[in-house]
Amino acid sequence: MSVKLVLQIILITALIMFILLYGVLSWVRSRERNDEQSVLYGKGWNEKIKFRERGHSFLQSSYSTSLRIPLLSRYIRRMRKRLSGVHAYDEFHLRHEVMKMTYAVLGTLGLSIVVLFIVNQSISFLLTVILAAIVLNSFLVDLYINSLEKRLLSQMVDLFSDVRHRYHQHGMVEEALYEAAETAGYEVSLHTHKIYESLTSKNPDEQLEMYYESAPNRFLKAFAGISYMIMEFGDKTKEQGSIYLQGLSSLSKEIQLEILRRDKLDYLLKGLNIIALAPIFFTKPIEQWARNSFPAMDQFYMSKVGYITKISIFVIIIVAYMLLQKLQQYDETTYRTGKVSRTWEQKVSSIRVLSWITSLVAPKPQTKPYGDIIRLLKDTNGVLRYEWFYIRRVVFFIVGFALTLTTVLFLHHSAREHILYDPVKNDSFFGRLSIEEKRQGDELATRDRKVMEQLNVSPNINYNQVAVKVTQINEKPVQQDQFVSTVQRIMDKLQQYNEEYIKWWEVLLAFILGVIGYQFPLWILYFQKKVRTMDMRHEVYQFHTIISMLRDMDRMSVETILEWMDRFAVIFKTPIHKCLLHYDHGAEMALQGLKDEVLFPEFQRIVDKLLLAVEKIPITQAFDDLESEMSFYFEQRKQEYERIIDTKAGWGRMIGFAPMYALIFLYLVIPLISMSFMQMNMYYEQIQHL
Repeated sequence: MSVKLVLQIILITALIMFILLYGVLSWVRSRERNDEQSVLYGKGWNEKIKFRERGHSFLQSSYSTSLRIPLLSRYIRRMRKRLSGVHAYDEFHLRHEVMKMTYAVLGTLGLSIVVLFIVNQSISFLLTVILAAIVLNSFLVDLYINSLEKRLLSQMVDLFSDVRHRYHQHGMVEEALYEAAETAGYEVSLHTHKIYESLTSKNPDEQLEMYYESAPNRFLKAFAGISYMIMEFGDKTKEQGSIYLQGLSSLSKEIQLEILRRDKLDYLLKGLNIIALAPIFFTKPIEQWARNSFPAMDQFYMSKVGYITKISIFVIIIVAYMLLQKLQQYDETTYRTGKVSRTWEQKVSSIRVLSWITSLVAPKPQTKPYGDIIRLLKDTNGVLRYEWFYIRRVVFFIVGFALTLTTVLFLHHSAREHILYDPVKNDSFFGRLSIEEKRQGDELATRDRKVMEQLNVSPNINYNQVAVKVTQINEKPVQQDQFVSTVQRIMDKLQQYNEEYIKWWEVLLAFILGVIGYQFPLWILYFQKKVRTMDMRHEVYQFHTIISMLRDMDRMSVETILEWMDRFAVIFKTPIHKCLLHYDHGAEMALQGLKDEVLFPEFQRIVDKLLLAVEKIPITQAFDDLESEMSFYFEQRKQEYERIIDTKAGWGRMIGFAPMYALIFLYLVIPLISMSFMQMNMYYEQIQHL
């Protein structure tokens, strides 16, 4: 049984399984839609409810079974981690959604692989398609997660409106939350019920801290925090109205701005991921068409330049897709405090040789480069220690150098194999070689290889030695012109074969790419620092919201404000916590240390006002211009969002179409023009010798 037949049987079986699973999922989805009708119409829908329950039972049992399968269990846990933020606090529904998403993604990719393999039954093409499926997997998962997050944000706007209404009715935060949660959307109702349980528990501080760690976005954290703040200190009515309702209005404006930003970004970048990945599926068909139509193109596709071009196109596709994924991210910080799992850098650090190399290249303490790296790691909320960061840089250098050198060795080996085994072709540029021409080319290549092997492929062979060997191998006498061309062809092959060795510039190229790999983690840190600037502005705006509510409370102090800022902080959590630890030993000294440690201007202005409020003026006077600052920062961020979206759209269009341009021009147009010029030069030389 051939390999292709086995693969066809496996893929057809996978296609049948996908159809069955898709039917089950459609079954479950239709039963969910008919659930409300079953309540209205009673007995007529009882059988359909039973079928729906069987579908749920199938997904639940699939979840338990999948966790026992090694590779699939890891995929399931990763999917669960992505979905747990939105579908929190409902284990049954979470497992249901995880398996539904898993079947949908894996089934879609499996069906695509089967269809594409049936169209082009090539092992190399199958491997390419599988690679594309792995990349597309993250795209489909991100697409689904982003839709859930947008749905949650839309539900939060309706929730806050309902909370305002209930708060006007009862004047109590907990009652407003409970009643609003009963009529809210499913996803946001889970979080609202959890916030209600935390606020009404015996230890609300501890329960809220646990909720802050699992909250899917900063808006729910702020909503839980200001609700607890009003429960603890009580609400106050100012000229603008209730403090609590003002806080809800501020959060609603933030959420609406976020929804509009996401919708516009999704619209401008829609479909670019598919356009960037599409060239993967057209590389092989374009190559086959060019080879069948222009036989001279075989020389390009089988050469080192052809391999390098193909590798470059795949690299461009992967890099373009990764950049598009970065552009489509919504700049929400993923940093969370708490226990950090053991990283691979920590595991690799136990290798003594690697640790010794790292100690040689890493800057020593008490030096300026050392201080710059430490500051950069702090600014990006890096969980890596200084030593582990340099281990990562050293490993990236080794991988870049070794990968480049391995690629060079493979290209030299492949070029030698082509010199020995490729059939000898005529000088035709157009048309397709006949079967007889292919057979004659294979025979000539076999004779040439025998001569070269008998001569041990030595670089010191002269023309006479080759001529003697050709005469010995030829069973029949040949014409003088054919004999001379054969000897000259073998001499050219010997010269080309012996030139396939590692050159000094190739080692230098491998070293340069290794240095690029060494610098890559540092560039990533600089990029993350730039992204963190937007996160810092989000956090400062939240601090403004908290302070605007706390400043009018009775018996309010600077230390209490710092404690509440510490609860909401993510990026600034470590310096604020350190300030609180040193606060009892001197308030002004602790605040000055906080200002010196955090160099973000907007945050430093908050610290300056807290310094004034320690002893000189009341907190209300220190933050008397807070509303105007909040209004200015909000408008500033609106303009910055528009500028960022326009910039991302421009870069996205350019990056998204780059792989298609690279495929058309680098892999077809430019090689075709180059080979045509080479053929024209050869024809011109032949005409001159007539």
